[in-house]
Amino acid sequence: MDEVNGRRLRSFQRALPISLLRAREGTMRRFKGHVESYGLTLQQWRVIRALADDSPLDSKTLSERCVILPPSLTRIFRTLSEKDLIHSVKTEDNRRHLVVLSKKGLDLFEEASVGSEAIYRDIEARFGMDNMTELLRLLDELRNAAMLSPEDSE
Repeated sequence: MDEVNGRRLRSFQRALPISLLRAREGTMRRFKGHVESYGLTLQQWRVIRALADDSPLDSKTLSERCVILPPSLTRIFRTLSEKDLIHSVKTEDNRRHLVVLSKKGLDLFEEASVGSEAIYRDIEARFGMDNMTELLRLLDELRNAAMLSPEDSE
């Protein structure tokens, strides 16, 4: 630990945010080239993947599930619509903006998901299925704990 302003500070190399970023970057690097070979960004792929999992979805839900800020999501919607990969569906009250995959989007998902799943299986094989299961469980717990304010825990 280092001392900063009279307080002990954990090493930069062992800081949680940096460790999480390194793990994320190392993992995403494996998927980036694959996703780009389909003419997509990683954020666009997350939207397609979320819609393939559960559709139709509104903008707010997609933003939360994909961890994409609303302004970026608006640009992604525009791009995916121009590529005819998604389209909007009308709701009864016309107040919510619902999005679904088009036939072309679903076909692209089906094709791209084969390679994506192969990458995922390779990472699992190297890291271990039990480790992966435990890591995902722990990350959920960490996210929930980090979202609590100090007042919530009293």
